Amino acid sequence: MPKVPDGYVRVRSHIRRKPGPKSAKGLSIWAVAGLCAVVWLWGQIFGFGDSDAEQQPATWISPPTAT
Repeated sequence: MPKVPDGYVRVRSHIRRKPGPKSAKGLSIWAVAGLCAVVWLWGQIFGFGDSDAEQQPATWISPPTAT
């Protein structure tokens, strides 16, 4: 049998790379999803702007009814 190089392991007559430490890429999708959820919740609870049109309802006067 040939010698297995460093960083590899023999598994059932195959040579495979040894598993290394888990990369940070596995968390990136969940981090982005969590950040989007936080921004959305912040907008739902506190709002994003100081828009006067949204905070003050428009006054509406009903027309006189014909009797």
